[in-house]
This record gives sequence, structure tokens and C-alpha cells, in this order.
Amino acid sequence: MKRIDKNIVWLAVIFVVATAIVVYCMPRDSRHKYIYEENRPWSYSLLTAPFDITIYRDSATVKEMIDSIDREFVPIFRRENSVEARVQGAIKGSDALSAETKGKLSAAVSRLYADGITTPSVAALIQQGNLPEVNFNEDNENIARPTARFRSQRDAYARLDTLFLHSPEREAIQKLDLPSLLAPNIVEDKQATQVYHESLIQPVVAGIGVIQPGERIIDRGDIVTPQLFQILKTYEATLDKVTNNGRSHTANTIFGQTLFVICIFGLLYAYFILFGPVRISNPKPLMSVAILMVGFFIFTLAFSRSFTGGIYISPLAILPIVGVVFFDARTAFFIYVLEIILCSVGSSFPVEFFFTEIVAGGCVIFSLKELSRRSELLRSAAIAFAAYCLSYVAVELMSTGSGASLSWKLIGFFAINAVLISFAYILIFICEKMFGMVSVVTLVELSDINNPVLRKLSQECPGTFQHSMAVSNLASEAAHKIHANVQLVRAGALYHDIGKIDNPAFFTENQHGVNPHDALSSEQSARIIIRHVTDGVKRAEKAKLPRVICDFITQHHGRGVAKYFLIKEQQAHPDKEIDPEPFTYPGPNPQTVEASLLMMADAVEAASRSLSEHSDESIRNLVNKLIDGQVAAGLHNESPISFRDIKSIKETFISRLKTMYHARISYPEERKRKQGEGAPAHPSGEQKGDSAPQTK
Repeated sequence: MKRIDKNIVWLAVIFVVATAIVVYCMPRDSRHKYIYEENRPWSYSLLTAPFDITIYRDSATVKEMIDSIDREFVPIFRRENSVEARVQGAIKGSDALSAETKGKLSAAVSRLYADGITTPSVAALIQQGNLPEVNFNEDNENIARPTARFRSQRDAYARLDTLFLHSPEREAIQKLDLPSLLAPNIVEDKQATQVYHESLIQPVVAGIGVIQPGERIIDRGDIVTPQLFQILKTYEATLDKVTNNGRSHTANTIFGQTLFVICIFGLLYAYFILFGPVRISNPKPLMSVAILMVGFFIFTLAFSRSFTGGIYISPLAILPIVGVVFFDARTAFFIYVLEIILCSVGSSFPVEFFFTEIVAGGCVIFSLKELSRRSELLRSAAIAFAAYCLSYVAVELMSTGSGASLSWKLIGFFAINAVLISFAYILIFICEKMFGMVSVVTLVELSDINNPVLRKLSQECPGTFQHSMAVSNLASEAAHKIHANVQLVRAGALYHDIGKIDNPAFFTENQHGVNPHDALSSEQSARIIIRHVTDGVKRAEKAKLPRVICDFITQHHGRGVAKYFLIKEQQAHPDKEIDPEPFTYPGPNPQTVEASLLMMADAVEAASRSLSEHSDESIRNLVNKLIDGQVAAGLHNESPISFRDIKSIKETFISRLKTMYHARISYPEERKRKQGEGAPAHPSGEQKGDSAPQTK
């Protein structure tokens, strides 16, 4: 049984997990739920009532009316006559009081209860002026009574204490424990109060009319007034009940959402397979895109659910910025469109949301061809804010025909969005560290010749350093021509030969008369030359260079051979079949367009130094011979480079080399003189001790 590729498993896991998370977070709104907001135009066609719809007051009016009722509401109280009888019984039963004192005390207590004794909390409301009167239910009718004469238990006892302050029987009165006996006789009837309050509220929340079947509710372009908003809510709730919105509907909704998300991520995978700037076999770039899409979806949905218009706070334009930095503008735009479609499920107005986001994101992509300076983020953020505002005004004027409905709150959300966009560099940095991706800013920093690795290369191997600089210029020019990653090629070319630092004297460009290969066999020389690839990888890993730079080091010779030493070995042993493996570089062959481009530039630049004549014809023949030889050897079979790209690269190399060597037309006298000169030591352009597969 064929073993399943590990990368394919990872890609499948990413797809399933991303789909599951997005589906889980998606809103489960009713199928009969329209998306609309108060004081905004209705974006659907004419809506008529399929059945009787009760008209209710809008929530704001209901709240205002209920607040008014609560402010003027008078609770219902009752008198507890048994309380006074208990106090009077205690007074009459006292043996310590005289008949005269009992009479005076009993009369005073009667007056206090006649005025009314209430609880401390009610007494406090009366003193604050919040309860000037209360209702008493008399003969099934609420009669309002003033509360000015009501006293609390404490005040009632203080009144009695004052009346009998100088009485000789004061001590006997105190022994009656009147503070605990003087219980309130005016108490709130909570049940009656609640019933009374509900009777006042009921007419407010009850329906005020009925829309007959077939009667118009709202039409496209009508403003959703607060009352229409309430009618639409009632319509949706009633329709859900009529159509029995149960488990089967929820299951169908989830199934539909799952298909929706599968289509989104399926398109993403298809794009990376067919047109992606990186190989689909490497799961890390696709994993980073999936994580970003899921993360921004959750972030956007959270703001959408928090408050109206909050969806516009989500800085979705960061996604195309990241796409431009790590991939290209086309990939960034495609990913961004998919993300907008995904996030539109949380928008109240999907068309408006899609339009504003696509305009803002498109402007950001157009303004940011590549992020080589951090200050460019601020410019992109400002452009995004202007694009948001302009597209929002356009949609509002188109929908309503008036600027009166423009919301300053939404403008503020756009400003917050722009501020968040300016922090995209933090996300770029995180992606670099988590997924091993390399941004243009990092490549620019790596291209600085003051980098410790490049500085050591220039000191230890000045010839190799000059060769690397020339290859970098040659390759970056061709990369620009075929729309490859120019900055990546430039950086890769600068580091591709850093392995030569370990044995600089064994490479032609660093030799000064003495050639150490003269004392070695061809196989030993080839081993030293080939080893600069593995030495370069070790040095790159020690310097913590990005993986993509290490790939240039391993792939710039591919599985080519050190041809000079192989031929030399064959000439030394003409009767023996020579195994080419010891003379073959470890590879792999170039896996990207940029790696193929570097292989071509490396071979052409090195071989061009051995030309005795730099005429147009000689340069053209050299470039065609070397590159065609690489193609014929199958060194570029694993690279996505096209024959059209190869043709453009050849023309760019020829033009660039002619400029470098100032090629000019040979006059007749010069041609005659040159015809008499001897041929160059290495007609094929090969250099002893160097390492290009076809030329060294």
C-alpha cells in the first residue's frame, strides 16, 4: 500500500479544522429573519402580510410610557387594625399604671394609629418627598390618601415619650416596651400593588392594531421606522411559529453553512494548487492563511454581535497586506475576497459591507506593491480610511438619495479600523516566527552587506563576494522582468556561496597564482568543491538565516555535476567508466522560479568571466548554451518556471552582460587580428575549481 504523504495529511487536517471552527461560530439565525436596522432603508422587495399581524408600539415608545407610569405610580396600602388592639390590650393589662395614665396613654396611641404608623423605608420615602400619597382600596376602588401625617415606629414612640416626659409614671410606661409594641398599621399590599401595576402596563404592551392578510408592510427603499421595526420583529416571530422552526431546520442550516464554508476553503486550496506562489506540498503557508482567515472571521463576528455597525471595526484590510508581503498582489486579493464573502454572513447589509471592504482592500493592495519600509503601513492605513469613507458615502447616497442618514459613528469605526491596520507589522512578525515565512522587510535587512555573514564573506572570499554581488544584480534584473520575487532573489544570490568561506583558496575567483587543486585528485577536488553547499547550509543555520535562504544554497546547483573535474577524471582514465555520483551535487534541483533563476544567473555570470571576447554573438551563444544545457539536463523540471520565463531570462542576461562588459561592434581590423589569436583555455567557459554544474 502506498504511503500517504505527510503534507497531504496536514493539508486535510487544516481544511477540516478550519471548516469546523468557522461553522461552529456562524450565526444560527432563522431562515425567516431579514437583515435590517432602524432608520435605515429596507433593502428587500415588497413585503406583504401572509396572515393577521398585530401591531405593537415600538420598544422606545413602550419604554417611555412605562417609565412615565413608574414615575407617577402610587402603590396600594392597607390598614392593619389588629395592631392597635394589641397595643391597647397591653396598656389596659398593665398593673403599674394608674387609670388616669392608662386613659391618656391609650388616647395618645389611638391618635398615632389614626394618623398612621408605617415602616422605616416608607417613612424615608415620605420624608424625601417621593411618596406624597398612597392608595387604599375601599369598596373595590383605589382612593388616594395623603401621607403627610404618617410616622415611622421610631417617630411614634418619640412622640409618646415626649408627651409623658415629666410623668411620675414614666418608668412604668417604659416597662411596657412600646418600641416593639408599636408595629406599623399602614403597610403596603404588595400583591394588590403588583396587580394594579400590571393593569396599567398591559394596555401599553398590548397591540394597537392589526395588519390584514395581503396588506402592505414595507417596500424596498422605505425607511425602517421604530414602529415598522417592531412590526417586522412580530412578523418574523409569528412566521417562525407557523412554519414550526424545529430541529430539522437547525440541522439543515448547519448543513448549508458547512457546504458554504467548504466551498470557500475549497476555492482557496484550488487557487494554491493551480496558481499559488508557493508549492501546495508545503503546508505552512496555507496553514498561515487558514489561521488568519479563521481568526479574522471570529474577530469580525464578535464585533458584529457586540453592537450595530461594529463589523466595520474589524481591520480586514490587514489580510491583503499580509498577502502582498508574503505572496503577491493577485494572491492577496483572492484571499481577501474569500474572507469578505465569509465575513458577510455577520453583516446587517451584506452588499454594502462587501462593497466598502472590497474598495478599501483593493486600494490598500494598489498602494502597497511591497512592504519594504514600515512607514508604508501608515500610508496604506490612511488610504484605507479614505476608501472606507468614500465607499460608505456612495452607498448611502445611492440607497437613500440623501446624506441625512450618514452615521458619524460609522466614520469613527472606520478610523479605529485604520488605526488597527497600521499595526499590521506585528502580525507580519508573528507569521515570520510561527511559520518560517519571510517578509520583504526581512529580505531588505538580510541584503545589507554589513550583515555579519556577508561581511565575513567579503573579508575571507573577496572574489566570491564580488561574484555574489554580480549574480544578485543579474538575477534581480531578470526577476523583475518575469515578475518573480525580486527581493528574495537578491537576498538568496548574496548568500548562495557563503559555504566557500571555509575553503576560499580552492575556488578560482579567490586564487592568486597558486592552485591547491594541482596537488589533489579530481575526485578529491570535486568533493571539496561540492562541500561548499553543505558548509553553506551549516553556516546559514548557525547564523539563523530563514529557511528560504537555505533553500537557495542547496538548490543553486541542484543535482548538477562538477563538470570540469568529471571530464578531467574521464580523460585521466579513458578505459574506465567513471561513476558521476562523486562529482554530483547533493541537490535538490530548484523547486521555485527564484531558485531556477539563481542557478541560471550563477552559471552565466561565472562563465562570462572566461570569455576572451564579449561581443553580442559570444555572449548570446554563451547564455543560450548554458541555460539550454541546464534545461536539457532536467535541472529545472521540478520548478514551476515556464519556457516563456526562460526566454525572457535569456534576453535579460544577454542585455545585462553586454552592458556590464561594454560589448561593441568589432571593426574589420580587430576581427582579423582576433582570428589569429589562440582559443581560450576553456572554450566552454568552465573555470577550474569553481562549482557551477555546467560551467565550473
